[in-house]
Amino acid sequence: MSLTSTGRYGRRTVLAFLLYGTAGAALANAPERSLRPLRKPGDAAKRSQPDGAQIIEAAKLGGYTSYVVADARTGEVLESVSPLRQHPPASVAKAVTALYALERLGSDFRYRTRLVGTGPVTGGVLQGDLVLIGSGDPVLSSDDLYELASGLKAAGVTSVKGALKIYQGALPSVEEIDPAQPVQVGYNPGIGGVNLNFNRAYLEWKQVGASYTINMDARTERFRPDISFARAQIVDGPGPIFTYSNTQDRENWTVARKALGKGGGRWLPVRRPVVYAGDVLRTLARSHGIELPKAQLTQNLPSAVTEFAEHHSPPMSQICQDMLKYSTNLTAEVVGLTASGAATLRASARTMSEWAQSRAGTRNAIFTDHSGLGDQTTVSAQDMVRALNAHRARDILRPILKEVAVRDPAGVPIENGPTKVMAKTGTLNFVSGLAGYIDMDDGRELVFAIFASDEERRNKLRREERERPRGARSWNGRAKTMQQKLIRRWAVVHAADADGT
Repeated sequence: MSLTSTGRYGRRTVLAFLLYGTAGAALANAPERSLRPLRKPGDAAKRSQPDGAQIIEAAKLGGYTSYVVADARTGEVLESVSPLRQHPPASVAKAVTALYALERLGSDFRYRTRLVGTGPVTGGVLQGDLVLIGSGDPVLSSDDLYELASGLKAAGVTSVKGALKIYQGALPSVEEIDPAQPVQVGYNPGIGGVNLNFNRAYLEWKQVGASYTINMDARTERFRPDISFARAQIVDGPGPIFTYSNTQDRENWTVARKALGKGGGRWLPVRRPVVYAGDVLRTLARSHGIELPKAQLTQNLPSAVTEFAEHHSPPMSQICQDMLKYSTNLTAEVVGLTASGAATLRASARTMSEWAQSRAGTRNAIFTDHSGLGDQTTVSAQDMVRALNAHRARDILRPILKEVAVRDPAGVPIENGPTKVMAKTGTLNFVSGLAGYIDMDDGRELVFAIFASDEERRNKLRREERERPRGARSWNGRAKTMQQKLIRRWAVVHAADADGT
């Protein structure tokens, strides 16, 4: 057992660490307000702007690009290009998921995780089972399990006569969000009734002479508990960099020696998160001097229990805000599943599609997940604008969306300008989206959606190529430049007094 204390940090510091793998990860700090081009007398500024089709053509993205921009107060569409064409929305889908979860569950909803016993404590021995009961909390961390184990110690428990059971019935079990993704990507984990560290484990390797040491742990900023349910082995030969296999209670990884260098580390997805949580709980309890048996999974809640400790998540409003900021797929899937109560991920996404149709008047939006990771989810720019501009949607979403810096033609963020963009980005290989709200300096409010996708090029990729395909980075850069040009255009052309009146 290894449990390294690394000090106390706030929840959002831990969240950032888990998402990016390092403390104090640099995030894009957008200015509070951003500048639109200065207007010239009359309609000269408006006439000087390239039209949307010219901007799209200059990006040279291939495939198709669509957008819609509308007046947020009246709903009037101000301009559009291919507004009905369906695109994979990528992570822009999370904006709809956030609205769905907040309306279904409420902004104050919190997940609850409990550690309970089914018998009395006699001489430090729990005369019954110890049960970890989760409700699916998507932001539960090793730090939180440590505090639950502290509650067990405070109750005087040193060992358990019965079994250690982990309740897995709060949510359906899903091994991976999108089977088409590369096996090793940490943004495509499993989902379970107990989720931990965004269902990712950290693989670290160090060169020692001609060989390597290799380890997997459930690290946070405070602790680094070793795990035994997942193991990695270094292999020689020309095979893939990573391979994965599993048994009922073990996950096995191989890593190609040719890719290791002198040392490094990365987050790997966990496919059996409930087993993971049980393994980590045992390690953390041992650090408190409490010996627990190997965890068993159960679908049944105990009836009569003694509660030793409980943990409550942040409110749903904060969970959704962090989900939109960090674009966490696991969080999106969990809050969507919680809101729907469906038995499978596909059924849950279908329920959200039906909700969007009745709630916002979307016509052809098809969700097959809640994160936008899968290719089968498709949305038109028109339907996305309808969802964002449905009754009270702006009031709910705008405060929790991340500010997107408006940049000048050289790509430099414009500091302290009057135009403000609050939006959700979305990126897959050869897919880029941006949708949200624009506050103009003259008081006008716009709602918009931009989608670009080269699905022919995307569909040619083999599964193992999808983590870093050739050409995807430059394609994405051109897509983002196009988005910026469109926003700068709208800030001039659709200002309330753009015609000089």
